[in-house]
Amino acid sequence: MSDILCIYYSRTGNTKKAMEEIASALDAELAELRDGVDRSGWKGWLRCGLDAMRKSTRPVAPVETARPLGDYRLVILGTPVWAGRTSAVMRAFLREHGGELQNAAYVLTRSSGAQYQEVYRQMDLSVPAGHRAAVSLRSGDVGWEFWQEEFLRQVRAFLEGQ
Repeated sequence: MSDILCIYYSRTGNTKKAMEEIASALDAELAELRDGVDRSGWKGWLRCGLDAMRKSTRPVAPVETARPLGDYRLVILGTPVWAGRTSAVMRAFLREHGGELQNAAYVLTRSSGAQYQEVYRQMDLSVPAGHRAAVSLRSGDVGWEFWQEEFLRQVRAFLEGQ
């Protein structure tokens, strides 16, 4: 049983792809967040942006994990960036469960050139110890693999130091 959990929300599949690759590289458990809101197509894209700007959330469906969240050595949270903020789905999860996370790392996926360091700070507000590692990946960017490998290096260094 893995002591690393990769938990994510993905609207278009970019965050899912990144998290599947990271989970595989770390032999980590993988879980997907859902909130029951139809976020498909252009109407879904618009809804996502409005939810992000309004900082609105809907309840997240219960997620089945092998152990309680607080028992993982590291929980890696994957989320797309919407309107310069974490996704509403991840925000809802963090509001409900962020206090349970002993150690967290963040994977952001984005479509713009901005790095979105501010999103890390937003997420840290819900995670008592803040984050141990973080990466901001741009879909289709030539640097995707480099930055993903750098993130994995940071995570492994953290885990070895524990």
